[in-house]
Amino acid sequence: MKKNLLLYIVAGLTFSTIHSQEIKDAMRYTQSELHGTARFTAMSGAFGALGGDLSSININPAGSAVFNNNQFATTMGSYDTKNNSNYFGTTTSSSESTFDLNQAGGVFVFKTRNRHSDWRKFSMSINYEQTNNFDNSLFSAGVSPVNSVANYFISYANGVPLSLLHDGEYAMMDHGAQQGFLGYQGYIINPVDDTNGDNKLYTSNVRAGGKYYQENSVYSNGHNGKLIFNAGAQYQDFLFFGFNLNSHFTDYVQNSSFYESNNNPSNSIYDIQNLNFSNSLHTYGNGFSFQVGAIAKLTKEVRFGLAYESPTWYNLHDELSQRLTSVNKKDYNVVDPLVINYYAPYDLQTPGNLTASLAYVFGKSGLISIDYKYKDYSSTEFGPTNDPYFREVNSAMHNALGTTNEIRIGSEYKIDNFRLRGGYRFEGSPYNDSVTMGDLYSFSAGLGYSFGPVKLDFSYVNVRTSSREQFFSQGFTERAWINTYKNNYTMTFVFEM
Repeated sequence: MKKNLLLYIVAGLTFSTIHSQEIKDAMRYTQSELHGTARFTAMSGAFGALGGDLSSININPAGSAVFNNNQFATTMGSYDTKNNSNYFGTTTSSSESTFDLNQAGGVFVFKTRNRHSDWRKFSMSINYEQTNNFDNSLFSAGVSPVNSVANYFISYANGVPLSLLHDGEYAMMDHGAQQGFLGYQGYIINPVDDTNGDNKLYTSNVRAGGKYYQENSVYSNGHNGKLIFNAGAQYQDFLFFGFNLNSHFTDYVQNSSFYESNNNPSNSIYDIQNLNFSNSLHTYGNGFSFQVGAIAKLTKEVRFGLAYESPTWYNLHDELSQRLTSVNKKDYNVVDPLVINYYAPYDLQTPGNLTASLAYVFGKSGLISIDYKYKDYSSTEFGPTNDPYFREVNSAMHNALGTTNEIRIGSEYKIDNFRLRGGYRFEGSPYNDSVTMGDLYSFSAGLGYSFGPVKLDFSYVNVRTSSREQFFSQGFTERAWINTYKNNYTMTFVFEM
């Protein structure tokens, strides 16, 4: 018999070496959004062969050596995200808006006084870039004719002795046993043999019948930032070099809630009529990467750029808390351990990339630029790599993820003190199935005005992506089709001296 409790509470903290990381957790940090100065984003970030913009240093470090004068810039951005979900034919929509600091930094140019030196100038810069804005809202709802979320708890409970789920303490269990504990104490699952403490097989206590109304709500906030320390140099009149040391930092909070109800025929007062399972995740940490790059003026009009960005080596921390409620004809059950699980710190290595760029400058009237980026997502790894759990997840990522090709095209046209800008960006899916996460399509536009040493720039970026959102990692693996639309607006203030 299970404990005769409507409320089961364990207050405190628990420290665990057991992991719960998944592929989607790694993907959160492997991709970067189009952030930066308004000029940079208006041209879809196609700056690898151009330089002369603080955000261009994020693509090719040699971009700092193109500057002729000291420059300081700061950028604010407004981000609107809309998610349209389709779950078993039911369509829902949710949206989120935020306003944040996008970029801030400066570059210092030191021109050589020796007229006979081939090294014409040196540059140093420091720049902050927000690489990801995690503020998002996702809501899916529909009727599943197939599975109940009870299968999630069964998949974790199977193999765990009944005596542990009945008499154990949530705070002393690993992540898998905790999920089984929640399901058992919440009356979601029952042992096949409730008279045997060694029983390790479980069955669902949710009403059978094949129709389950389900809602999945996910709200997240936070950011991923990058602080760039750069040095560059110009050799003669045609060659520019640069090097970056990058400090990365991330803070991500996700609150999710899964609700399920049914009106299936019931043979027992203990059959579950509805339940709500909530999770709160906080991930934070920092990382390091480096970049090298060069830009060459092949002719007066044609410029070529080449840049390499190393993998980013993160050290991350996870905190997780959970709560489950359920209702049957007899009771309203609450399982709230009031415990924050502090998981052991772990490592994440995201893939590096190689960018080749070509630009054509039409004198002082305008330009067009093209960037191509190659990235191998299958090299993403959790660490320590000798950990059995991480070996399994890394193997799954290696099989599920592949290489991507990204194309960025940008243009600018000058009319007196005005600047008209536009761009296009395409990035292929990092998943081999091209369905879990689809291709990314984006276009951009912008306007700038020069007051001499002071410049004011504006940009608009539209992004379209699609994905299949899997609610849980195992047992209950239902997915919703998600179409995501982002509209980002930025403004940059530039001061040159």
